[in-house]
Amino acid sequence: MSGRLARRVAGFGTTIFTEMSALALERGAINLGQGFPDFPGPSFVKEAATAAIGADINQYAPMPGLPRLRQAVAAQWERDYGRAVDWQREVTITSGATEALCDAMLALLDPGDGVVIFEPAYDAYVPDITLAGGTPLPVRLYPPVAGHTAWWFDPVELHAAFARKPALIILNTPHNPTGKVFTRTELELIAHLCQEYDTIAITDEVYDRLVFDGAAHIPLATLPDMWERTLTLNSAGKTFSVTGWKIGYAVGPAHLNHALRQAHQWVTFATASPLQEAIATALEQASVNGYYRDLLRDYVERRARLEQALETAGLPVLPVEGAYFISADISAIGWTDDRAFCRWLTTDIGVAAIPTSVFYSVPARAPCLARFCFAKRLETIDAAAERLAALHTRR
Repeated sequence: MSGRLARRVAGFGTTIFTEMSALALERGAINLGQGFPDFPGPSFVKEAATAAIGADINQYAPMPGLPRLRQAVAAQWERDYGRAVDWQREVTITSGATEALCDAMLALLDPGDGVVIFEPAYDAYVPDITLAGGTPLPVRLYPPVAGHTAWWFDPVELHAAFARKPALIILNTPHNPTGKVFTRTELELIAHLCQEYDTIAITDEVYDRLVFDGAAHIPLATLPDMWERTLTLNSAGKTFSVTGWKIGYAVGPAHLNHALRQAHQWVTFATASPLQEAIATALEQASVNGYYRDLLRDYVERRARLEQALETAGLPVLPVEGAYFISADISAIGWTDDRAFCRWLTTDIGVAAIPTSVFYSVPARAPCLARFCFAKRLETIDAAAERLAALHTRR
């Protein structure tokens, strides 16, 4: 019997992260491609998980999530943004922000509905839209040029996308892969268009604790008249360096959480109970023990170390305002094919990176950039720097 694939998934290939990580493992390359830390999560978080397992918090959690974790998320929102959140109706726990994103698409899109995305776009967005029968409406982010010190978009192009009356917009800030942090002025324009065209916003804010150089993370939901039309997605994986735990959450008005739960109950139903309990502890303690301050300090050092390594190797870097990725200009050393460059860099130089073109609907239109991850130990970055030095002699 021949293999069968539904049309909704027939066009999907293996993710670039799986491909490059497998190649890195095969060749013994240092993996600066996939966005996961190579250092352990904090002891107080791991100890909380061990304690939860020991306390037999090991059966199904309630479908919306453990009450204690939902209360901790709601309390954090009130501390950080001054908004009282109803933990029972306005917070849902999911298996990572990845599941929350897919749930949102399945719950809020009908076939043919448009979804505005900024590209380069994290690679799960378009497949999730496709699974739900929606249509991506990409708006281009442009690299810095004269008059623009950071990645930017053309308001005319954004207006044109909204003129197609999209059901949703997916906004990722801080942004993967560019490191852009959307400004208040940009967010106000997006908010205005959402209200004018009755569009719901799904915001991916998993890097909200990693913002550099005076940039400010502003949740779209905190802008005037945006709470009722915004579902904010976040995750503990990036913040607490436990990406394998897959504890995500959605915060927003009761009607959007209700919609999300309608899909969530049939996708995973519930997420690992002891890990939910541990993340509740993490959120409660991190707000008082200085963890967030130390996290940012350490990432500032890692970013500087990798930027220096890339610049020394002849790869100019673009500004990084947030998240933990650096884009480097590979055209500076004569490359015009980022996918070929990243394979060569992995096999011949021994450092894995991600080609930026995979984040575009039309890869040929992408700038010649490679994405490097600095969520790594300083020793890992220094070892990569030694190998990258060979670029001078092996171009």
